Amino acid sequence: MQEPLSIRPVSKPVEGSVRPPGSKSITNRALVVAALADGRSTLTGVLDSDDTRVMIESLRRLGLNIHQDFDAQTVVIDGCGDCIPRKEAQLFLQNSGTSIRFLTALCAVGDGRYRLDGNERMRERPIGDLARTLTALGAEVTCENKNDCPPVIVAGPPLPGGTAEVAGNISSQYLSALLMAAPAARGVVELDIKGELVSKPYVDMTLRVMESFGGGVMADGYEKFTIAPHAYQETNYDIEPDASAASYFFGAAAITGGRVTVEGLNRDALQGDVLFVDALKQMGCTVEESESSITVTGGSLHGIDIDMNAISDTAQTLAAVAVFADGPTTIRNIAHVRHKETDRIAAVAAELRKLGQIVEEFDDGLTITPRPITPATIATYDDHRMAMSFALIGLKADGVQIADPGCTAKTYPRYWDDLKTLTGN
Repeated sequence: MQEPLSIRPVSKPVEGSVRPPGSKSITNRALVVAALADGRSTLTGVLDSDDTRVMIESLRRLGLNIHQDFDAQTVVIDGCGDCIPRKEAQLFLQNSGTSIRFLTALCAVGDGRYRLDGNERMRERPIGDLARTLTALGAEVTCENKNDCPPVIVAGPPLPGGTAEVAGNISSQYLSALLMAAPAARGVVELDIKGELVSKPYVDMTLRVMESFGGGVMADGYEKFTIAPHAYQETNYDIEPDASAASYFFGAAAITGGRVTVEGLNRDALQGDVLFVDALKQMGCTVEESESSITVTGGSLHGIDIDMNAISDTAQTLAAVAVFADGPTTIRNIAHVRHKETDRIAAVAAELRKLGQIVEEFDDGLTITPRPITPATIATYDDHRMAMSFALIGLKADGVQIADPGCTAKTYPRYWDDLKTLTGN
């Protein structure tokens, strides 16, 4: 762990433009789909981060031929169709939830034995519902310690197909994993969603990435999905900037009363988190949009009551902005984020209280009542989003330090450099 990083308050409102790196969510989806495609695909705008590196390394361990040039932000991958080259592999995914869930489903289409594991926190993150759904579709998938968490063992035969229920209320990543792997199953796959599906925009993202590679899905709303066996096709695919990462720069504009433009994103982006700007608009910011950028200008901030289920990865950013509003802010319907890199609701509540804020925590969210900020060192819980979001508070308040700032390498290794360039600090 690195020494805590002191955040210096800015002397004037933040103004400038920035282009965040490629989307982690899209990068890992494109890698999985390209791996299952027939032929060679080229991905551009690829994110270089801990999460994408463990995904690429795992695909190599499965026998995929991959050439990466992270300086050029490109990956060339020779797809394996529906035949995973290696019959046995040990995959270590650190704390990358997308990687372990997507690869568990991908391994289920192979004819071999695969073990997927991660770090200590990963061994606490649920995956049992995904394992049970794959088992219902004819695969052999078990949690090694019988506790619904990794390590996961996937053993042949290749995924036969069939009909199964998918839990919708824990993580949309389960459904995304199944959707991407389903075209490589031996028979038709029908997925019935059990309960209310969380984070629907991420499922939309998955479907659009699949479509770009020729993947077809019949959907009945968000309640049932039917996928017939078919081959993905090789393609050249460009990955857009990360909208979740963009939220921090939009948040910097809101907090400091500045004006920040994020290049490369618009409202039609694949990522639902681009709609974070609507939350800032509700709080009093001004939002300007073009075909190739979005600009947020800070204003007089007031508290709001908001359902963030669809954009839950930006909830921590909004919590940081809420500290500077003129009244309480309530964030609702994000119970599933308790199963992320850390329990994000509990972590946000604990660290805001360190900063002197009044926080009421409830099952699926929290209410933040602003108070004068007390200097504090913010624990980051090995969660990149805790570090990046809470740093914003230090742009306007003295005495904020971020513990283990290197944890941002999970999705945004250059975050501190880009923040410094934008703020001039």
